[in-house]
Amino acid sequence: MTEGIDHIGIATNSLDAHSEFWRSLGFIQGKDELNEEQGVKIRFFQPVSGGPKIELLEPLTPDSPIGKFLEKRGEGVQQIAIKTPDIGSTISQLKSMGIRMINDVPVNGANGAKIAFVHPSSTGGVLVELVEH
Repeated sequence: MTEGIDHIGIATNSLDAHSEFWRSLGFIQGKDELNEEQGVKIRFFQPVSGGPKIELLEPLTPDSPIGKFLEKRGEGVQQIAIKTPDIGSTISQLKSMGIRMINDVPVNGANGAKIAFVHPSSTGGVLVELVEH
């Protein structure tokens, strides 16, 4: 059903303010991307050895999902993203188990991926993002 952790998303007020830290640990900075549909500026950091990426998320507006997250909780881990080869069937399976979804249908994510979010009330308080590349 899944292929492991794809990335960990971290909400921040400024991509630039926190990028040097990840570069200093040896992560390779990718290109910035805007997702206007979700109101966010995104910067990924890939570990040299492979494995899960770090995703920094900066809101485009205070009323975007990341803007609201920052207002309510401050900077920090916002979500854990799980890779899936077939996001549609993963959503269907989770819903059949009574899992509450934020997105019943995948939406466009970074790097051309399809994404959908699982509601934290079904995951023990963690926002889980499903990702199909």
